[in-house]
Amino acid sequence: MAGHIVQISLSGGGLPKTAVPEAEIVENGLVGDKHNHPKIHGGPEKAVCLWSLEVIETLQQEGHNIAPGCAGENVTIAGLDWPEIIPGKRLQLGHEVLLEIASYTTPCRANMRWFADKRYSRIHQKHHPGSSRVYARVLQSGKIHEGDPVTLTPTA
Repeated sequence: MAGHIVQISLSGGGLPKTAVPEAEIVENGLVGDKHNHPKIHGGPEKAVCLWSLEVIETLQQEGHNIAPGCAGENVTIAGLDWPEIIPGKRLQLGHEVLLEIASYTTPCRANMRWFADKRYSRIHQKHHPGSSRVYARVLQSGKIHEGDPVTLTPTA
C-alpha cells in the first residue's frame, strides 16, 4: 500500500508545528525540530511523530478545529490504511528514510484546544483505535520532501 507526504512540520517548541517543504531526518528526529518537554517527546524511540490526513479530515468533519501540524506531528501522510500503521511496522519515506513504528502517542493537554468539546482523548489509541498519532524510530536517515511517496515495507 502506498501513500504520500502531505506536510512536514517543525517547531521551535510547542504547538502547532509549522509546515516546511523538506527536512532531514536523523536518529533523534527532524533537524531543527525542538520540544518544550524533551523528557517526554523526542529521542530515538520517539524520533518522528506521524499522523494521517484522513484522520485529521474525519476530525474536521466532526467539528474539531484541527489541521496538519496542530497536534505536534512531524509528518502528515495521506493514502495509507491508518489502522494498519501499528508498532513494529516499517515505513519508507521518499527514497532514503526508513522508519519503524515504535509506539502510539499519548495525547497531551496541549491538544485540548483543537477539540470542540475539549476531549483530546478523541485521538487516544485506547479510546479510538486507528485515530492515534504514532512515534517512530529511525532505521535509515535521510531527507524527505513534501509529496514524497510513503510505502509500508516488510519487516526484517
